[in-house]
Amino acid sequence: MSAVLQTRGLCKRFGALTVADNIDFTLEAGARHALIGPNGAGKTTFVNLLTGRLAPSSGSVVLGGEDVTRLSQQDRIRRGLGRTFQINSLFRGLSVVDNVSLAVAERRGVSGRLFRPASQLSEVRDEAMELLRSLGMADDAQVIIANLAYGKQRLVEIAITLAMKPRVLLLDEPAAGVPSIETHRILDVLDSLPVQIGILIIEHDMDLVFRFAKRITILVNGATLLEGTPEEIAADPRVREVYLGERHE
Repeated sequence: MSAVLQTRGLCKRFGALTVADNIDFTLEAGARHALIGPNGAGKTTFVNLLTGRLAPSSGSVVLGGEDVTRLSQQDRIRRGLGRTFQINSLFRGLSVVDNVSLAVAERRGVSGRLFRPASQLSEVRDEAMELLRSLGMADDAQVIIANLAYGKQRLVEIAITLAMKPRVLLLDEPAAGVPSIETHRILDVLDSLPVQIGILIIEHDMDLVFRFAKRITILVNGATLLEGTPEEIAADPRVREVYLGERHE
């Protein structure tokens, strides 16, 4: 495998406070990787640095062999970096297919010329529907987002991100707010994604993490504590100390 996303010496400081501390990280093509850590560990800050939402104080971000450290969020998206958020940002008054069609139209460069809903453009709608079928959501295509179960809303977010044809997919707490009995839907979708997409999830649900990830990185106080296979992570006493410490604070 080859690296599709890397950071080298990535740091972020706010005055005297260091929230990302010299992070070296590699995501391989086709990886199924999880980023975990206690509350306040710097996980979301790290993802914001990866996506360009935050500029680093020092260090670099490399996407597909290209240094993108100074590029905007949109430029990184165009180069294949996709992200979902902890709290979804869907158009709640539109249908599922309309939401996905907007993303397809944006990628195709026709969104600025729309004088009717994106889903009424046949080639855009066809692609959106094919994507929904691949995720098992074709039957929900006409459902208004506000009327859709929250777990399925998270799947729509993933569909929208996939509509941009990313080579790297960053999922920021995909199970947040989703009832535990429905998280299998998210896992099923992740399992069905193209094998060439490198996926990094940031997640508190350890059951989901250990069922999904082939490799896990732990952040503590903005720095990498440990990286390894799920078996290595589960057996390391430092991991128990970090999480026990969090529970007893």
